[in-house]
Amino acid sequence: MDSEIRLRKAQMNEKELIWNILQQAIERRRLDGSTQWQQGYPNLGTVESDISKGFGYVMTVDDEIAVYVALILNDEPAYSTIEGAWLSNGEFVVVHRIAIDEKFAGKGMVKILFDHIEDFTRSHGIQSIKVDTNFDNMAMLKILKAKGYSYCGEVFLAGGMRKAFEKIII
Repeated sequence: MDSEIRLRKAQMNEKELIWNILQQAIERRRLDGSTQWQQGYPNLGTVESDISKGFGYVMTVDDEIAVYVALILNDEPAYSTIEGAWLSNGEFVVVHRIAIDEKFAGKGMVKILFDHIEDFTRSHGIQSIKVDTNFDNMAMLKILKAKGYSYCGEVFLAGGMRKAFEKIII
């Protein structure tokens, strides 16, 4: 695959396209029988907020948006309370709201995304990446394991308990 893959900040004029990708992901979670993202979150307002705060990122394949993700530096209040223990107390990147365009599904895009997030984290001199997912999001649990993330415990987020993971980058 000689495609050019890039991770860059999302632009406000891309919010409808991103929301469309998120809606596909919400539906995929529902069809998988997951409770994650089934209560009206995330929504278009979430996307607008992410982009305006500089958290919204897209991974493009030949300039076409394939994946949306929110990358937040050092700020996830829910992570200050964990049933368990984080690996580190240093600076971290929080990964939220990963959504992949149906057209790019099943092509290993999320694994590539995590490689890009690790590069992003390293280039900013940040110690680790923290991420949480629903206990029934099997696809994400498999990817986190494959990418070497350590299970740290559970956090309470968006109305439910989530499995929390961390990977030390530097």
